[in-house]
Amino acid sequence: MIEFERAERLSLKAHPELSEKWVQDLIANDPSIIGLGELELRQKERIQPRAGRLDLLLQDSDTKRRYEVELQLGATDETHIIRTIEYWDIERKRYPQYDHCAVLIAEDITSRLLNVISLFNGTIPFIAIQMQALRVAGKLTLVFTKVVDELSRGMVDEDEEAEAFPADRSYWEGRASKATLAMADRLLELVKRFDASLELKYNKHYIGLGKDGAAFNFVSFRPKRSTVTLEIKLPQTDDIDAKIDQAGLDMLGYNARWELYRLRLAPADIAGKVEILSEIMRLAYERRAA
Repeated sequence: MIEFERAERLSLKAHPELSEKWVQDLIANDPSIIGLGELELRQKERIQPRAGRLDLLLQDSDTKRRYEVELQLGATDETHIIRTIEYWDIERKRYPQYDHCAVLIAEDITSRLLNVISLFNGTIPFIAIQMQALRVAGKLTLVFTKVVDELSRGMVDEDEEAEAFPADRSYWEGRASKATLAMADRLLELVKRFDASLELKYNKHYIGLGKDGAAFNFVSFRPKRSTVTLEIKLPQTDDIDAKIDQAGLDMLGYNARWELYRLRLAPADIAGKVEILSEIMRLAYERRAA
C-alpha cells in the first residue's frame, strides 16, 4: 500500500532560521534542482560594475549557455525584475560569445507581475520560477516550478520578417562572393534531391529556402567572402554531434535557443563531404515537413 504524507507549506521569508543565503547555497551545490537541466555553477555573488551582485551565474555544460539567476524570498516585485534584467544585460555585453538567459526565482510571483513579464518576453529571454518550501515527515524540501518560460521564436519562416528584408543575388554577390554563392547553389542541389520544388530565397541577413513561393526554412545559408555558414534546424543529439565530428566539419557551435547547428563550410567540404551534409539536411527537412 502506498502511504500518503501530508506536506506543510512554509514561508522562507518568515522562517527564523532559513534565509536567501541558504537557498543560494542549496542551488549552488546542485543547480539541477531548479529544473533547467544539468547546469554547473560559475560563480556566486558575482560583482556587477555599479550594479550590485548577481546571486548566481549558472552555465549549461553542453551548450555553454549562461543563466543569470536572481533570488527573492516572499513575493517578487518590480525592483527584482529590473535587477534581473540589468544583470542579464551586463553579462551578455561582457561575454557576447555566450547565449544568455535571465532567471528570477521567488516564493510568490503575482499575476500582476506575470503580466509585466509577458510584455517583454520574446524580446528578452526571461524565465520566472516559483519556489515552495515544504516540510514532509519532519524534513524540509524545496519545489521549483517554472511559471514563465522564455518565448522561442525559431528560424524566420512564414512570418513577416522574411518579407520585410528582401534581397537578390546581386546583393549577395557584392556582400559575399560569386564563389561562395556557387557553394550555396551546390547545397541547394543537395536538398533538391529530396524535394525538387525548393529554391533559394534571398534576404539581406541570410539566404533561406522557398517552396511554392513561400519561405520553407529548415536550413539557411550565410555566405562570407571565402566560406559559407550553414545553419541546420535540428535538436542537438549525441549521434549528430558524433557524425559532424567524425566528418571533420567545422562546427561553430549549437544554438540551443533556436535549435540550430552552425557549420562553417569551405569549398572542400562541399565537394568532399556530400554524404554527411545530405544526411543531416534531410533530417531537418523531414522534421520541418512533418
